[in-house]
Amino acid sequence: MRALVQTVSRASVTVDDTVVGSIGSGLLVLVGVTHTDTVPTAQTLARKVHELRILPDEKSAFEVGAPLLVVSQFTLYGDARKGRRPTWIAAARPEVAEPLIAAFCQHLRDRGAVVETGRFRTHMLVESVNVGPHTVMLEI
Repeated sequence: MRALVQTVSRASVTVDDTVVGSIGSGLLVLVGVTHTDTVPTAQTLARKVHELRILPDEKSAFEVGAPLLVVSQFTLYGDARKGRRPTWIAAARPEVAEPLIAAFCQHLRDRGAVVETGRFRTHMLVESVNVGPHTVMLEI
């Protein structure tokens, strides 16, 4: 699994002109799933994201209770090394990825995190105001 984590002052996801997820100051987390990922992989990545010290004063979302907006992002597994058109072969199919994204979010909630999400298999408008800017790529 991969997660692109950004510190934000606010972020939201809109689907069909309706806001489906929104946070204030916290973390925007774009998550991609590949074929070999499992529930333990999702849990490990969730813990890593939650404890990542990229908030002010080197604090983590876990330490300060910052909310997270989690958005499924299969394009994190895009590969454009050959030619100009990316291939998505390394991205897991939606029926595999969706339950793992749900397990990722549930593990964060089990740890006490406030988690908002996008909507799987929809065209989403993701808006964010990046702070810092801090953007970190994690891979488990």
